[in-house]
Amino acid sequence: MSDQGMMKNDDIFSRVIRAGRRTYFFDVRSTKADDYYLTITESKKFTNDDGSFFYKKHKIYLYKEDFDGFKEALEEATQFIVNEKGEEVISERHQSDFKKENNLSHENVLEETKAFTDVKFDDI
Repeated sequence: MSDQGMMKNDDIFSRVIRAGRRTYFFDVRSTKADDYYLTITESKKFTNDDGSFFYKKHKIYLYKEDFDGFKEALEEATQFIVNEKGEEVISERHQSDFKKENNLSHENVLEETKAFTDVKFDDI
């Protein structure tokens, strides 16, 4: 493909959403038949032990015939999350006082600890 064809591919339409270590790219590309499709790219920044960094990218290709189904599923999934958990962000990263819930209740932990520490040396 020529450089001019590549430039056309990259310059059709693009939007960027920066979200912490993640960046989302919404890019309109052109097919060989000069029709358009959408690529959604998630780029996540990682740091190596030596301080250098690298990006991992994941891409979705979305074609016009799938737009309606994709929009409906995205709307349904995002609405479900908001309805179930609200719009407030709840995470270790966003809240300094966040406490991860444990599946064990306080009583279960005490019972398990008691059972573990209730060992007699005569049993050994």
